[in-house]
Amino acid sequence: MLETLQMMGAGFVGALTPINLLMMAFGVTIGMVIGCLPGLSAAMGVALVLPLTFTMKADTGLIVLGAIYCGAIFGGSISAILIHTPGTPASAATAIEGYQMTLQGKAGKALATACWSSFWGGLLSCISLYFFAPMLAQLALKFMSAEYFWLSLFGLTIIAGVSSKSMIKGLMSGALGLLLSTIGLDPILGTKRFMFGQSFLAEGINTTCALIGLFSMSQVFILMEGKIKERAKAAKFSDKIRLTREEKKMLAPTVIRSWLIGNIIGILPGAGASIACFMGYNNAKQFSKHKEEFGHGSIEGVCGSEAANNAVTGGSLIPTLTLGIPGESVTAVLMGGLIIQGLQPGPELFTKYAGMTYTFFAGFVLVQFFMLAIGMLGCRAFAQISRLSDAILIPCVTVLCFVGSYAINKNFKNVVVMLIFGVIGYLMRKFDLNTAAVVLALILGPIGEKGLRNALRGSQGSISVLFSSTVCWVLILLCVIGIFSPIFMAKFEKKVTGGQEIESDS
Repeated sequence: MLETLQMMGAGFVGALTPINLLMMAFGVTIGMVIGCLPGLSAAMGVALVLPLTFTMKADTGLIVLGAIYCGAIFGGSISAILIHTPGTPASAATAIEGYQMTLQGKAGKALATACWSSFWGGLLSCISLYFFAPMLAQLALKFMSAEYFWLSLFGLTIIAGVSSKSMIKGLMSGALGLLLSTIGLDPILGTKRFMFGQSFLAEGINTTCALIGLFSMSQVFILMEGKIKERAKAAKFSDKIRLTREEKKMLAPTVIRSWLIGNIIGILPGAGASIACFMGYNNAKQFSKHKEEFGHGSIEGVCGSEAANNAVTGGSLIPTLTLGIPGESVTAVLMGGLIIQGLQPGPELFTKYAGMTYTFFAGFVLVQFFMLAIGMLGCRAFAQISRLSDAILIPCVTVLCFVGSYAINKNFKNVVVMLIFGVIGYLMRKFDLNTAAVVLALILGPIGEKGLRNALRGSQGSISVLFSSTVCWVLILLCVIGIFSPIFMAKFEKKVTGGQEIESDS
């Protein structure tokens, strides 16, 4: 315990350096801009900025990505409240009460509630990140080759199934990603596989190019396909962006309940903030002493939704960092950033790279304070950004996609790979397949392949090694649950959303 406290203290010392503080402010601001623009997503923002982190220290790069993640989740509430259009799916429930408050001339109060609740939801989620992540990492120390094979398979089944709401489509997405992950040199024998004479594919498909194409360029194609949209005019508001002490006291129980809901949803792979926001909203309504205000502008409804969706951020990082299983599409992209920095999610992050990990944790705590300050001071400015039309948005995102993919190693072939994955991502969206599952398979595929082949080599080809431990059997059971979870998750989502459609984060 004493050693952990020392590492936590050292983490704050590392996070409080001027460059890290500057990057926190930068990341939160960029995240809010992306979040309040309908049509963009947190995953897209993280993917676009990912190439910029290559020249940074690992902890600084992760802090930037974490700041964008948190900023985008909150930023979605700005457009949800002011123009009744959620910037991200995670703010869908916020629009219900937030816009009603705007119509009553209480937009400032609604924004203050969203900002304050997001701050506490995110800050409290850091508690579980600090205390549960190291415990889970200790469990991962017992994993051998066979366990890593089943773990990678579990990660694929859970996110491929749940995110697609269809077992067949989810498994198809995962299978496509696994097929693409075999491109390059064989990890054991070194033979060429599906390289088609292209030497730059020796190390496989560049994960960052795939991320930018699947999450960002595909969204550009989706926006280009439709009619150029002019955003609805953001409502002007004159009331102050603040909450009274009495209002904060009244909302405190809602924040605590939504934090618990969001944390649990975040830890469960595949669920995500879009479900958590409706669960937090429904819970706030259930326990409210003023149920008659719901549907007519209740600050408790805004608070329940925003505290829950921001509490997901810390929770979703726990399985990502300890087991290499992202909780949602944003953390799938963030895990790609880890691997690109030469870091493998798992126990080593808490032993060999403990200094970097705890600096990131401390930075994640400080990011919440930046989000509160920038949110309170900048909501009026961000409200104007939400009016940007697609005619401006499309060329800006396209330029960032090209520059980001080229800057990875100054090779135009990476731009071609990005465009190919952009087309793949566009087609997958049209057929309701899951792009996050493809990214996850690109990352987990090599891990699972090495685990399987090393386990079989060590056992002289006997498959009994795959069923030789209790951990293996637990992971096999989780794989079965992951395959069939879409059926139960679809019913659960319909129940908590009241039948409202949730757009996928990916």
